[in-house]
Amino acid sequence: MNQKISITLPSEMVSALEERVEAGLYASTSDVIRAALNALDREEHDLDGALDAKIREALADERAGIPASDVFARLEKLHSEGRTSLNDGE
Repeated sequence: MNQKISITLPSEMVSALEERVEAGLYASTSDVIRAALNALDREEHDLDGALDAKIREALADERAGIPASDVFARLEKLHSEGRTSLNDGE
């Protein structure tokens, strides 16, 4: 079932939609939005897959991890020094 909605876009995005329709790439602005959402869905699916793979890889890593107490001590030190990363102030 199709449903009509109203959205507000910056003029640059409206121009990009209209240019694609005028160039004959899409039949309507709705088709451009549908294609964009499909592309976003694919991108998010791919990202989820990549993140899942990294998590599985990390969980399977048998090397010794860093003890949580060490991590928190480093974070507390950075915070007390007003730093936001290990590279700040170095």
